[in-house]
Amino acid sequence: MATAKKAPAKKAAPAKKAAAPAAKKAAAKRAPNAAFLKPLTPSPALAAIIGAAPLPRTEVTKKVWEYIKKHNLQDAANKRNINADDKLKVIFKKPQVTMFELTKLISDQLS
Repeated sequence: MATAKKAPAKKAAPAKKAAAPAAKKAAAKRAPNAAFLKPLTPSPALAAIIGAAPLPRTEVTKKVWEYIKKHNLQDAANKRNINADDKLKVIFKKPQVTMFELTKLISDQLS
């Protein structure tokens, strides 16, 4: 008769490291880039959407997205596409753009 071999004993799993303290996580947080926080003046076409006051790039992008969502301009079939209304056609120069093109098109309208 064949004798059954015993399965080798598994090594004990190493103890998991404790979660990093909150103070260490706060120190690791990155500082925002000053270029993003510099207020920029929008072109007249962009000012029709977000207002004429100088804003940082991050706020400009937020306001454009608020406008897009408020006016339901995301394509229903593909949410990555944005359909341009009359105000956005001046900025986009075409009837539809992807969300990835949006930042470049907006930055062309800032000075």
